[in-house]
Amino acid sequence: MLFNSLTFVVFFVVVLGLYWSLSSWEARKNVLLVASYLFYGAWNPPFALLLFATTALDFYLGSRIAGAATPGSKRGWMIASVTSNLSMLGYFKYGNFLLENVHWLLARVGVNYAPPHLDIFLPIGISFYTFHSLSYTLDVYRGVCQPTRSLRDFTLAVSFFPQLVAGPIVRAADFLPQLVAAPTLRAGQFQWGLLMMTLGMFEKTVLADTMLSGAADSVFSYGGPLLAVDAWAGVLAFAGQIFFDFAGYSTCAIGAALCLGFHLKDNFRFPYAALGFSDFWRRWHISLSTFLRDFLYFPLGGNRVGPWRAAVNLIIVMFIGGLWHGPAWTFVVWGLIHGGLLVVEHVARALGKDAPWVHSLGARLALTFATYVAVCLAWVFFRAADFTTAARLLHAMVGTLPHGDPLLTTRALVQVAIVTVGLLLAHGLLRDTSVEAVVQRMPRWLVASLWTVMLCAIILNQGAAHAFIYFQF
Repeated sequence: MLFNSLTFVVFFVVVLGLYWSLSSWEARKNVLLVASYLFYGAWNPPFALLLFATTALDFYLGSRIAGAATPGSKRGWMIASVTSNLSMLGYFKYGNFLLENVHWLLARVGVNYAPPHLDIFLPIGISFYTFHSLSYTLDVYRGVCQPTRSLRDFTLAVSFFPQLVAGPIVRAADFLPQLVAAPTLRAGQFQWGLLMMTLGMFEKTVLADTMLSGAADSVFSYGGPLLAVDAWAGVLAFAGQIFFDFAGYSTCAIGAALCLGFHLKDNFRFPYAALGFSDFWRRWHISLSTFLRDFLYFPLGGNRVGPWRAAVNLIIVMFIGGLWHGPAWTFVVWGLIHGGLLVVEHVARALGKDAPWVHSLGARLALTFATYVAVCLAWVFFRAADFTTAARLLHAMVGTLPHGDPLLTTRALVQVAIVTVGLLLAHGLLRDTSVEAVVQRMPRWLVASLWTVMLCAIILNQGAAHAFIYFQF
């Protein structure tokens, strides 16, 4: 069930009506739980059983961690949770990938072995709900939260439908306290939630799908040599597309949760205005970057173990972050590129932290531009189907191809240019504020006008509903 579909609109209206018509908080939580499993089961009903099995196991292991008599047994139960979650994720998401690489390695040493191809269907959103569930046992182990006695509440925390299949990655420690008592809506909260959902749908339907996806798909699927302008346009189009697509989903999820009385943390904070790569990861997919920071980078020692070890820790974290996105070496390379850029940035900051020019406006603008360009170059590996496609695009972008085929129309180039400039200006102007703060300063007539324009644009651009990019992760 896609957010950008009439089916979801009807589903959401029905859920809202039932939810707010009930006076019993327990009954309302039951409505949300049933709705969440219907929402997930609409894609493939049997995988709802897998979702529940994961949840129930971590519920049990969380209680065992909290009740462990010794540190050793506590750690053992935590390892059992990590192992079970990552094993399930590894089988469904990386089973064939691992077999293919084993086959390749054996062939390199002369062993002719062809492993069977596993006929595995990837459960939608498995990377997200696995981390939702795993965050609970890890936080119980760390003492961040106490184990819940309600399997129903924990099941709802993991499966809450707004964020279930494409994030944000909501930790149980943040969501479970919101289930203790019935929420009360602040003045204007419901309307703000609907406005957030409209903004998210506008980003997805109009900007990502209508304005940018065509150019990105054409460039990344083209098998011949490209002109530099077309290659850059395709990459910039994808940079905008993936932001509007993913941030659009997160915005919809946050808005839907607000309409139901819940608060989810921001997942994006104008990342294309980042001053460096550390700043980028404080602004892009925040729920994933903080998850990896708290549960991987800090346990490895973070930056408290010396510069060389800290650099290795960064590479490991970004390697895992890249692999989390999918079973392909292109994702791994994308992660390693970001890891390498983070290491270079840390070294550069250590060497030049006392230089006065570092804090000048010109230096900040140059750093922001360099960060954006480097992020776009890394997106090539994220989007390309293979390294051959990535290499061909990079050669075209730097102008090393002897000739290229004109591919994109003038209209497509203009669309990409307009959206990209608008995106960068918006991120630059809003980098130190929030959408909510900006809207609160606007006159109501302007908010109403912009809301109407977005609704009309969404309706006019409704065609074939495109799935959100991060559904595949």
